[in-house]
Amino acid sequence: MNIGEVASRSGVPAKTIRYYEEIELIRSAHRAANGYRSYTDDDVHTLRFVARARNLGFTVEECRSLLALYRDKSRASADVKRIAEGHIAEIEGRIEELRSMQATLKDLVRRCHGDDRPDCPIIDGLADDGPQKRC
Repeated sequence: MNIGEVASRSGVPAKTIRYYEEIELIRSAHRAANGYRSYTDDDVHTLRFVARARNLGFTVEECRSLLALYRDKSRASADVKRIAEGHIAEIEGRIEELRSMQATLKDLVRRCHGDDRPDCPIIDGLADDGPQKRC
């Protein structure tokens, strides 16, 4: 099948498929005599695997590791779990950062009168070079 069909069946845009081939995340497609890329059902499955992993926030390098483990039938599930647990820890860290940002912004908005005066705690808070204060 051609790149348009594999893109449609996998849900991965053709441009992304070409990128994944370029960085060798997936194997390069076989080229037919006419020069067009030719893909298999296995390629569709691999692209769906990568798409699901990317949708869960795994990096390209983590996807590379997960694909290697997927292809290794003698893999230890502990290796897969280690990657997933590391990713969970990263997500939890980002959630904490977002909660901190939310708390800071809520405090700044709460302190702003939102009237015609030029004084604005939001602007002052963004311009402050000092350490961030938590309320």
